[in-house]
Amino acid sequence: MKRIVVLTGAGISAESGISTFRDASGLWRNYRFEELATPEAWDRNPELVMEFYNMRRKQLFEVEPNAAHYALVELEEKYDVHIITQNVDDLHERAGSTNVLHLHGELKKARSTVAPNLVYELDRWELKIGDKCEKGSQLRPHIVWFGEAVPMIGPAAEISSTADIFIIIGTSLVVYPAAGLTDYAKPDIPKFYIDPGASYAGGISNLTIIQKKAGEGVPEIVNSLMKR
Repeated sequence: MKRIVVLTGAGISAESGISTFRDASGLWRNYRFEELATPEAWDRNPELVMEFYNMRRKQLFEVEPNAAHYALVELEEKYDVHIITQNVDDLHERAGSTNVLHLHGELKKARSTVAPNLVYELDRWELKIGDKCEKGSQLRPHIVWFGEAVPMIGPAAEISSTADIFIIIGTSLVVYPAAGLTDYAKPDIPKFYIDPGASYAGGISNLTIIQKKAGEGVPEIVNSLMKR
């Protein structure tokens, strides 16, 4: 069974109604990333950081996977599919994908501030100051903040190196280290880049560019792959 590795970014979730980090409106437009998504921000104003992620989590509980998410699930009937996502939502899992690696953490999880290996599932959108881990320390969003290491980049690189087909969806390919995963894919395998703003990505060989939104472009490429 051939292996398909899929790298997804904010573009695939935007069609479900998820506001991307960069286009967040309302209260958050008055803040810089450094004031909301860094360890320093947490140390300086944990209440503000918690509120920001609570609002993002609340939104996630209100949206559903879209056609692109469901199309990727279909591929599992014929291929060994591994999804590497830069997104912190759970839309891939809710659609039914079984192999999903989150590079930047997961919004519906919280972790201990003293023991990062203590990670807890959240069944509600609100995480509060005073919510503590079993060691008695405050819980924080299970998110990789700016300036923090990306623990899953190693496993993601290993998965990328084993791909027979590599698909890139809804990402600008300018945010590292995620963008560098294409360097681990074998040069001779087919690669597809689906995004309305997709353009030639230097250094990526055997690349087919599909300038369409995920909800349209992904079902099309899935249909083509299922006929092979």
